[in-house]
Amino acid sequence: MWRTLIPLSLLQSFTLATGQMMLKLALRKMGHYTGIGQFLAGEWTNWWWYGCGTLLTGAMLLWMYILKHFPFSIAYPLSCLSFLFGMIGAWMFLGESIPPIRWVGVVLILIGAYFIAK
Repeated sequence: MWRTLIPLSLLQSFTLATGQMMLKLALRKMGHYTGIGQFLAGEWTNWWWYGCGTLLTGAMLLWMYILKHFPFSIAYPLSCLSFLFGMIGAWMFLGESIPPIRWVGVVLILIGAYFIAK
């Protein structure tokens, strides 16, 4: 079970966090509303939306597979891996500064998930 669940959970969490980062980038690029036609035309060329939709759909499909084939009480705690990927992505790709206490918080969450899934 673990040989399949761990890689799937890592992939699902990474895909989810990456999709959320693309959503943040799409919203950053979104222009101000100046009329429906101009607004929609601008959003059709905002390619972050397409990446976001693709990755979040993929994450959802992986999550559905995980839920179907593994116990919820083990699968759900492993979903917190997306916190780690999200923090790393926010720091590396979004340029956010992350205080040490937040890193401590994520580590504590991961330790808790390890004990729950054990």
